[in-house]
Amino acid sequence: MRIGSWNVNSVRTRLAQVLAWLEQERPEVLCLQETKVEDARFPAEAFEALGYACAISGQKSYNGVAILSRLPLEDVQIGFSALLGGDAEAERLGEQKRVISAWIDGIRVLNLYVPNGSAVGSDKYAYKLEWLACLRRYLEAQEQQGEPLCMLGDFNIGPEDRDLPDPVRFTGGIMASEPERRALRELLGERLQDAFRMFEPGSGHWSWWDYRSGAWDRDQGWRIDHIYLCEELLACATGCVIHRDTRGQTQPSDHAPVVVHLAWPPDDEEG
Repeated sequence: MRIGSWNVNSVRTRLAQVLAWLEQERPEVLCLQETKVEDARFPAEAFEALGYACAISGQKSYNGVAILSRLPLEDVQIGFSALLGGDAEAERLGEQKRVISAWIDGIRVLNLYVPNGSAVGSDKYAYKLEWLACLRRYLEAQEQQGEPLCMLGDFNIGPEDRDLPDPVRFTGGIMASEPERRALRELLGERLQDAFRMFEPGSGHWSWWDYRSGAWDRDQGWRIDHIYLCEELLACATGCVIHRDTRGQTQPSDHAPVVVHLAWPPDDEEG
């Protein structure tokens, strides 16, 4: 099974590129972030024509997440409140459409679009840290269900210096501040591991290149799009790849797809 994550920065603007990539790569699952469209205007028919069912949670012009799957989409859950019940903070933080999950072939696939945070010390930064704390509570509730978890998306955090193009310049700033990194480490705990780092320990591997300052031409990107796996799924991982060529297309998203390859479902035969 191949499960992908791609911040498309407007699914309607990038529709032709996403469809072409799906036709070429044919992953079983693709999770989209920053779809920027309300549910009624999401181009589901175009994906369904390629054999993908759609689970969506969108809003006009901002945010938005979706799961596309060639396998049955079951038990779709939207927002933090799906697991945190009447938690008032979960309700408030769920107003922005950033969380969706589905049960797919024995795996809980959780698709996230983590807030950017704008600038350290800003109101949006405080919101980001609140959001990450809520995600930690959400994951604690999810763990109690005993479902194998693949958590992926645009995390808007470079977890380590090797995930930044210039650690001296960027460490301590937005997406690389210690409170953000600590919040990410704490919600991952010992349960979830970075699939990409299982196969590639070095720096120089980016998933996002800012539109500004010629970042793509200078290859000054960040690795902020991640796929995290529980131990059961990590044992089945056979590769994790960033499809960076998509960033070189005309009018591309500023993010590239990231895809994990899993030998799933596992072989139940003994011996």
